[in-house]
Amino acid sequence: MLRLNWEGSVAHLILDRPQQRNAFDAGLIQAIDEMLVSVAQAPQLRALVLRGEGQHFSAGADLGWMKSMARASAEDNRRDAQVLATMLRRLYDFPVPTVVKVQGAAMGGALGLIACCDWCLASDEARFALSELRLGLAPAVISPYLLRAIGPRQLMHFALSAMVFDADTALRIGLVHEVHPQEQLDAALEQALYNLQLTGPQASRACKALLRAQTPAPDLLTEQQTVDLIATLRVSDEGQSGLQAFFAKQPPSWQNPS
Repeated sequence: MLRLNWEGSVAHLILDRPQQRNAFDAGLIQAIDEMLVSVAQAPQLRALVLRGEGQHFSAGADLGWMKSMARASAEDNRRDAQVLATMLRRLYDFPVPTVVKVQGAAMGGALGLIACCDWCLASDEARFALSELRLGLAPAVISPYLLRAIGPRQLMHFALSAMVFDADTALRIGLVHEVHPQEQLDAALEQALYNLQLTGPQASRACKALLRAQTPAPDLLTEQQTVDLIATLRVSDEGQSGLQAFFAKQPPSWQNPS
């Protein structure tokens, strides 16, 4: 589900569900959160890499997890969403530079992981989408971090349209910092890590802390609003209709011509 590989002073967190396109569920989210706590305490740590095993970074939410949460109460959905919110905050506030490598699909909540990292390298074949509104949901918990990454105008456009966009578009709007041919992506990651390790370790941590203080994680009230919204939408009539249509591989009712 989640692997940790150390390469010198660099910790690699690897989403390891390639058969499910590295889709995440409650267990994977909790595992990432716990691993972040553990890795942050390593004295040798200089940088963290987040990547996905196989052809895709992450397809977003796992289908089985979505089905279980569709059957759950609003309160259970709030608790579930809070786990994601806690993990994203921890990743955003991680004390050393974080680099995310993106190939293939990066959908839904996966964009939250990208937005929380400091440096994003993407394959020219990568594809991105905030597809939640097509299910009658919203990119709620991840939205504060995307707002910081790409700004309100771009977020409004891509959240409301729910359309798929390519790596060059992700680069243009600031979600991605570099785009490379797929076969050169690993070399680009190595170069990025080399550059990071040329910097002073304490100065790097201090610089990141300073910049984060000027663009802090969302306050607890905002975080709670995002948690409440996704929980409410999941149990709403429209959210339930959209999810059931998705599970049945049919268009939701609002896409049918009248």
